[in-house]
Amino acid sequence: MRKHALRLLSVLTAVVAVVSGCSLESLSQSSGVVNVVVGYQSKTINTVTAGTLLRAQGYLERRLADITARTGTKYAVRWQDYDTGAPITAQMLAEKIDIGSMGDYPMLINGSKTQTNPLARTEMVSITGYNPKGALNMVVVAPDSPATTLADLAGAKVSASVGSAGHGTLVRALNKGGVGGVEVLNQQPQIGASALESGQVQALSQFVAWPGLLVYQGKAKLLYDGAELNLPTLHGVVVRRSYASAHPEVLGAFLQAQLDATDFLNTKPLEAARIVAQASGLPQEVVYLYNGPGGTSFDATLKPSLIDALKSDVPYLKSIGDFADLDVAKFAVDEPLRAVFAARGLDYDAVRARSANPSTLRGDPALASELWLDGSEATQTVADPTGLLQAIRDASARGARVRAAYVPDAELGTRWFADKAVWVRDGRTYHPFGTVAGARRYVAAHQGSVAVNYQQALGGSV
Repeated sequence: MRKHALRLLSVLTAVVAVVSGCSLESLSQSSGVVNVVVGYQSKTINTVTAGTLLRAQGYLERRLADITARTGTKYAVRWQDYDTGAPITAQMLAEKIDIGSMGDYPMLINGSKTQTNPLARTEMVSITGYNPKGALNMVVVAPDSPATTLADLAGAKVSASVGSAGHGTLVRALNKGGVGGVEVLNQQPQIGASALESGQVQALSQFVAWPGLLVYQGKAKLLYDGAELNLPTLHGVVVRRSYASAHPEVLGAFLQAQLDATDFLNTKPLEAARIVAQASGLPQEVVYLYNGPGGTSFDATLKPSLIDALKSDVPYLKSIGDFADLDVAKFAVDEPLRAVFAARGLDYDAVRARSANPSTLRGDPALASELWLDGSEATQTVADPTGLLQAIRDASARGARVRAAYVPDAELGTRWFADKAVWVRDGRTYHPFGTVAGARRYVAAHQGSVAVNYQQALGGSV
């Protein structure tokens, strides 16, 4: 307890320095430039509040500039962009990256691999985004694939980045469904996307934003949503302990900047999606699928449910390779973030206890849908998917073009593209599903309901 108290006091002192100007660097009268190397994944948009959006908005540089103005200590931030978390971990092992963001499985691998090296050893200090059900990590197949369930992949080749959140979703889903004979090809996401398009693999299992991107481009269709596992998935931030100890004011500034980015995304999601799209090269419609209201929950606090989820991930990691035991409870350290919350006058425990998505549409979150018309700088909320279909018909009658429309999966709640959903008509009500399997489950349980395609749903016919 005394050790933790001293650690918290150290971090609090550093954070107060960020806010009030009394830096530990000034106390040591350090000269020269302090380097800050940040590893991130521009296209893994559940980490944008510690990566793409954070960088584009310059929040970290401004926080550090405030310290420089008060203390004279100069900082140089270098950003390194990667496709997955594995190379970030390799660079942290080499002590060449100080702070990194990545998904849950890569974070655990990061903690496991670095723990024997005192200079490389890391700790998880914040969450970027999470999904309480594990949605948005998905398995997709080619548009003309006959597969409609995960069982149809028995004996097939599936592309995945081994050790990634997408791979973990695949392995757990196959085990849960008792599906065997699947050959996993360890590929980077973009390589896997090409392999799927060329027919070298029959499916691809990846983390955000790859499944949504491929479906949006018409290069894939959704086969399996990780929400069926009903296990939380998350992305977060890791820092080398030795670096944080030497420069606690940098970690304080980074976490302050992350909260700046989180607040911006949750209050101005469409503008944030535009910024992320420009910086990452992803279509804004795809970014907004995940970063928009009802998508990923962007909340920096280390919630007990998420720490428990990390603990439950350990057996999977041991099953795929050499994974040294990691004490997850000690790996997840929230004292620095608590100090930042305190410096901002916020109640950390109250925010940590919240389970609702900080950014949602007005109305019932299980039904509320969103329409984005071409040429408009704002979207409109519609009460339910049936109303959304009518709104699209009305817009088309006026000659307006739909840029994107989003609906919650009627079974799992996952935010998805309306025109890529599988629709079911039940009386006068239309229900959207991300997968054929989900629609079939509904039809089997509701006599008289019938599956229809998007155009039939728009036309109100079967």
